[in-house]
Amino acid sequence: MVERHGAAWQASSRTSRRSRRRTRNNRWASPRLNLHARTDPDLLQRVSGVLVVDKPVGLTSHDVVQIIRRGTGIRRSGHTGTLDPRASGVLVVLIGPAVRLSEWLSASDKRYMATLRLGVETDTYDADGRVVATRPCPELSEAEIEAALQPFVGEIEQVPPPYSAIRVRGKRAYQLAREGKPVDLKPRKVRIYELNLLEWVPPELVLDIHASAGTYIRSLAHDLGQRLGCGAHLTALRRTQSGSFTLRDAVPLRRLQEAFTTGEWHKYLIPAVDALPNWPLLELPPDLVDKVRHGHPVPAPRAFDPEQLIRVVTEQGDLLAIMQYDPKEGMLRPRKVLMAV
Repeated sequence: MVERHGAAWQASSRTSRRSRRRTRNNRWASPRLNLHARTDPDLLQRVSGVLVVDKPVGLTSHDVVQIIRRGTGIRRSGHTGTLDPRASGVLVVLIGPAVRLSEWLSASDKRYMATLRLGVETDTYDADGRVVATRPCPELSEAEIEAALQPFVGEIEQVPPPYSAIRVRGKRAYQLAREGKPVDLKPRKVRIYELNLLEWVPPELVLDIHASAGTYIRSLAHDLGQRLGCGAHLTALRRTQSGSFTLRDAVPLRRLQEAFTTGEWHKYLIPAVDALPNWPLLELPPDLVDKVRHGHPVPAPRAFDPEQLIRVVTEQGDLLAIMQYDPKEGMLRPRKVLMAV
């Protein structure tokens, strides 16, 4: 539901002109992007939205962003959560002013399908690393594995892998590890919401993992191997969801590259307003739009939860700003302005 900021200050049952719309192939309907905007450099740089890519194995997340920058001609682009080269799946890439939403999308929960091999440990905790230990894989029932998974559900302290991008004494941890230097990483609090056993065909098991941002699935694989007493490492990883976006929303990178060639890539562009669908949505009248574009607060139509951020859109449905309610002043204050002057 879109709340309209008008004279009557009433909630309207009319949905946003750019609310989620599904096409026959279950992808999002694209926002309007006229032919002139696709060729005019100045207009192109104002294009704002989200491309959800099904990243293939073998490319870094940065590689995908570079492909998108070249294909769209828009330099202002970035992803919201790294996938290792060996991993595939949902990679959310923000385009244009929508990159200002990165802090919230990067912090969103993720979901994965992970394949682990028991009985073998590597120094990187995945199949790319050097084998450091092998142990016989015990005969385990599905019930025994499920019981071993339970202590990892909830808020846990997790030590990142030694081969990670975390900075230690001014260097990346993986740089120190490659140099043979000790890597002392402190445990971090993460949350595992769900951890389900999908398949157990010794010595490999497949898990469905719903976790908070910042969770290292490689560390989870390693720690589970320690708990089972035989060691383990990650052999395959596929991200099935990032925030509200799932594989159903993702376009294969190859198909997106074909769309760059034909000039039809915009049909995969999701409006920025739909990137955070669970936040309140307020439509602002034209006379208040310029105030917000200049970073000024505007009167609130009613009281909002001061802890809840609000998506504010124009009459055309374009995401204008992310705002927050100030209960002391009864005002909405901009946190991030996407359509600045």
